[in-house]
Amino acid sequence: MTSDDLCLLIARIATGDQKAFSTLYQVLEKPLFRFILTKLNDPFLAADILHDVFLEIWRGAARFENRSSVKTWVFAIAYRKVMDVFRKNGREAGEDEMPELVDDRPDAAQCLIAAQEKELVQHCLQTLKPEHRTAIEMTFFEDLSYREISEIIGIPEGTAKTRVFHAKSLLLRCLQAREGKGARS
Repeated sequence: MTSDDLCLLIARIATGDQKAFSTLYQVLEKPLFRFILTKLNDPFLAADILHDVFLEIWRGAARFENRSSVKTWVFAIAYRKVMDVFRKNGREAGEDEMPELVDDRPDAAQCLIAAQEKELVQHCLQTLKPEHRTAIEMTFFEDLSYREISEIIGIPEGTAKTRVFHAKSLLLRCLQAREGKGARS
């Protein structure tokens, strides 16, 4: 579904069109649930937040101003709700400790593609700080641009690029270390 199609759905939802809402739900439910679940690691809480996100979409579709893509708007709602859970539970993501560097190389997915074993990648993803893991997941699993990530999380676009750069470096280091251990066993 194109960005224009999603905008039309939001416009129809703003008028109370339940069929348009159902279509939007079918299109965005799985990627949105996956996004929320990877942050919280609790399927029940993720389902609750998913419900809250779609409720907010239903109630707030008329306020959508088309300043960003629908996907960015929806993921931003989900991100804010996840951050609310973290704040409520006293869990807040820390700031980057590494200096700001930008990686504009086109082969960004190579770190993940090189790791053939899903379990190895998942292990290494879990070793990342939440802000790095979020940046990688949004980039590779949700196929969001740096601009979209920056809008969703509420950070400058350069910070989004930096987080992806550091996350890729940390992932590569972890994958190489884990593969080295596996080769010696």
